[in-house]
This record gives sequence, C-alpha cells and structure tokens, in this order.
Amino acid sequence: MLRRRRQSPASDAFSADALAFLEPLYRTALRLTRNRADAEDLVQDTFVKALRFSDRFTPGTNLKAWLYTILHNTWRNRRRGAARDAVDVDSARVDAAASLPGGPAELDSPEQILLRDTLDGDLQAALDDLPDVFREAVWLRDVEEFSYAEIAGMLDAPIGTVMSRISRGRRLLFQRLQRAPGAAHVRSAGGR
Repeated sequence: MLRRRRQSPASDAFSADALAFLEPLYRTALRLTRNRADAEDLVQDTFVKALRFSDRFTPGTNLKAWLYTILHNTWRNRRRGAARDAVDVDSARVDAAASLPGGPAELDSPEQILLRDTLDGDLQAALDDLPDVFREAVWLRDVEEFSYAEIAGMLDAPIGTVMSRISRGRRLLFQRLQRAPGAAHVRSAGGR
C-alpha cells in the first residue's frame, strides 16, 4: 500500500498561489513554443520545478515573475538541447497529413482563437513574424505587463538589453504593420 506524503499547509498555500498563474503561463508557453503539446509540457515542467524547489521561493516576493523565470529557463534549456538533436522529416508525408480534413492545418489552438477574437490578423502575423528574442520581450512587456527588471530576470539578460529588444521589437512590429495589405487606411488616417 502506497502512502502519500502529506504536504504542509505552507506547501498547500504555495501550490494554490502558483496554480493561479496556470493560464497566463500557458499562453506565454504557447507563444514561445508555437505548439499546443509542447506548451503543455513546458508548463508542466515549470510547475514540477516550482513545486520541487518551492523552498527556494522567498515569500512576499513576486511569485508570477519567479514562475516566468522558471518557464523561460526551461524553454531556453530545451531549445539548446533541441539544437543538438538531428531532425529527420518526411515533408511529403507531413504535408499530406496536414491537408486531411480535420488535420493540424484546420485546428486552432486556444491562443489562436483568443488572438483571432482580439487581435487584427495583420497584427497577429506581424507579431508571429518577429524573431524569437524580440517577440518574447515584447510579449512579456506589452501583453503580460512585466516590468523591465522582471523581464531581465526572466530572460537572464541585462536590463539595457531587454529595453533594446523591446524597442527594436516594437519598431519591427510597426514596420511589418506598415507593409501589411490593410495598412493603407492607417497611413492615410495618420496623416490628417
């Protein structure tokens, strides 16, 4: 008979507080990975690490920023590991599977549904087109509303680098939106 180890009330409270950030962490993981299953795995690994190392969290500090730091470090480590792995893809088979009715090309992730309902298509495309380092910084600042210092801690980058990435990312986003097909009315309306 297996006995489950009883958690302390402090541990239960930490778990409950951490779970309050499940949805925003998932949205960010989805933005990073661009894949529903990978995002779910990333969030799961983040929570496993957070619970395992909860004794390292300082009560009274920003739990959300601490969780996002774990999420980004885990994602960064996965990318490093994936860069070393060889990939063998049968493109014809993937294209055939994607074109089947009900295949991946027809499925929307929760993030895609949310973005489609709230963001203009040109903005979605421009944001998705940004290089990872800029998209990540812009997302954390403008969508998740973290401070520059919190983002610097999450990304393990100097605050000046974070500010530069956000500035450059916003500029690239603006340039892409200026070139978007529906941007003519925006340019002409701005010139009034």
